[in-house]
Formats: sequence, C-alpha cells, structure tokens
Amino acid sequence: MDTADLRIALFSGNYNYVRDGANQALNRLVGYLLRQGAAVRVYAPMVEEPAFAPTGDLVGVPSVAIPGRPEYRFPLGLSNDNLADLERFAPNVVHTSSPDLTGHAAVRWARARDIPVLASVHTRFETYPRYYGLGFTEPALEAILRRYYRRCDALVAPSQSMIDTLREQGMNDDISLWTRGVDRTIFASARRDPAWRRDRGIADDEVAIVFLGRLVMEKGLDIFAEAIVELRRRQIAHRVLVIGDGPARCWFERALPGGIFVGFQTGPDLGRALASGDVFFNPSITETFGNVTLEAMACGLPVVAAGATGSASLVQDGTTGHLVPPGCPLAFADALAPYCTDAALRARHGAAGEARSKDFAWDAINQAVADSYLRLVAAKSG
Repeated sequence: MDTADLRIALFSGNYNYVRDGANQALNRLVGYLLRQGAAVRVYAPMVEEPAFAPTGDLVGVPSVAIPGRPEYRFPLGLSNDNLADLERFAPNVVHTSSPDLTGHAAVRWARARDIPVLASVHTRFETYPRYYGLGFTEPALEAILRRYYRRCDALVAPSQSMIDTLREQGMNDDISLWTRGVDRTIFASARRDPAWRRDRGIADDEVAIVFLGRLVMEKGLDIFAEAIVELRRRQIAHRVLVIGDGPARCWFERALPGGIFVGFQTGPDLGRALASGDVFFNPSITETFGNVTLEAMACGLPVVAAGATGSASLVQDGTTGHLVPPGCPLAFADALAPYCTDAALRARHGAAGEARSKDFAWDAINQAVADSYLRLVAAKSG
C-alpha cells in the first residue's frame, strides 16, 4: 500500500473560514496528499464568505457562532447527511484536528468501524481559560482532552517540545512529529523594504520590535505590552510594529500608544512587513509549533520568545534569539534590550535564524503524516 491508496476523512473546526496557522498547515497537507494521488474529503464548518478557498472537497458540518467570538464557529457534531456522505466516501483512515463535538463524533464513527484515527494537535486548548479568568478549569479541560486523545490510535504534534508535553500529560503513547515548513518565496530577509518602513514612520536607524498574529488575549498581548512599557521606562529606544488584526486590537492599541498597527497581511505583503522589522517578540504559550516564529527566522529576525512548546524547539537560545520564562515581562525586557542597542548582535542572530529555517521543507514534512496514515492502516489490516 502507498499514499495513492489512502482515503482520508479529515475533520477540522476551522478549515478555511478564518485564516490561521493550523488551517494553513491542513490545507497544505491536503494539497500534498492530492498530488500524491490520495483521496481526501474534509468535514468542517462553512460560512458564506470564508477567508480563503478550501483545498480539496469540503463538506459543511452543523455549527454555531461562538458567543463573544462570532468570527469563530463551534462544530456541533455530524448530521445524518454527513454520516451518509462518510459512508459513501468510505475512508480507510480518519484524521481529526480539533477536539470538538464533531471531532468526538468522528472518533466514535471510526471506532465503530475499526477505522484507524490519527489526531493532529495544533494548539494548547487547555491553556486558554487562564486568559479569561477561568484558570481553575484547566485541570478538568486537560482531563477531557486526555480522554479524547487516548481514544485515537496515534497523535502527531508539530514540535518535540509539544510531544514531550503531551506525553507528560498522558494524552497518548503513540505520538510522532509533524513539524511545519516555511514558504521561502514569501519569507526571506531579502523581502526587507526600507521604503515601506519609512512610509509607516519608521526611520532607517530605528529598531522595530514586531508582533505577528491574531490579536486575541491568548497570544500573550498583555505580557507583550508590559514588556514594551518596561523598555520605555528604561528609556531604550525602539518602535513597535504590529502585524495582524482581531477582537483585542482596540485593547492592544490602547496598551501600546505610538505603536504602528498595519493590520492583517498575507502573501508577499506579509513577507515584506515581517522582514521590514528588526526583532521578533513572541510571548505566547498557546502554540504547539509557532509558525510565526519560523517565518520571522526565515526573514532574518532574531527572536525573543517564551520558553514554551513550539518556540522552544525552534529558537536556539543565545544563537538565533533568546528564550524567556513564560509570563515574565521584566525578563522579556531584559532579553529585548540588547537587540535594541546592538546592531551586530541583531545581524548575527538573525542570520543564524534564517540559516536554521532552511531545514524546514514542506513535502518531506507532509509525507511524514502520510507515513503515519499508512502505518496505522497497515496495523489495522494486519
């Protein structure tokens, strides 16, 4: 059996209606599988105006808007039409990418038919409540996730640090690596554009500290802002460049007066904006990989990041940037300060990060997932 013999039913909580790193990876995976001759059918919530066109065949599942976050949909399981469609498609492997009601229904459906299930882990869901004053629910949420993941035959996670965390949490015994690649036609130091910087009020000799990502509190916006306030208190010259948009934008703008907010960017515009910064600052602890960290490295920016899952597997402390204990604004300010004052250090660590980013090639990365499918199918049929 080879990749062309696979029939994959993929379940996603957000395949294309809001663009994020997880669904970009899933769409790229589906594109790769289709090019190898595999059959893929995707089941996910659909909206009238998605962020981008889906790769492959997309079947809508029941969902409702999430209260307070209406741009996101909460999947409600599988309808009778979905179940009939699944039977007609007759997958030989099921892939779930979100532990929601539809993901649970997919696991139940597959287990009843002795079809192997692979789950991909894309974010630290159990950490989200702490950003909304609900940290006391974290142990219960972790227990729910453990039950879900242990009902799957295997997991894939995008970084060794995330694999280590999942094993410590007892989520599954069979966990392998599905890392991420970077599009070097978009993300490269050569994309730096001094004129673009000047048009946004950043002088050639000013150091721009960059935030890139969706503007939601779980990305560590409060820690980012507190670290910047500390740099200002120390009178360390810098500018702040924020790339992205989201429901917390107004809060972030108030917390960072004088910050340069360029909004959501994509494609070559995103590569240009990121490469036109000088230091990348990622305080988030919710990522399992940190696509934005790898993209910043590919653009030649030194990275200051939380020493948490994802970035801890990408950033080489003292070589391509610095890893800082999560949630410590003063320590982040300590790590950022030398990059604001030492151009040679910025250049050296940025060049080292760009060189490291060249190790991440998409086709080989996605074949690792196909190999996991094939291994699981063989184990069931054997």
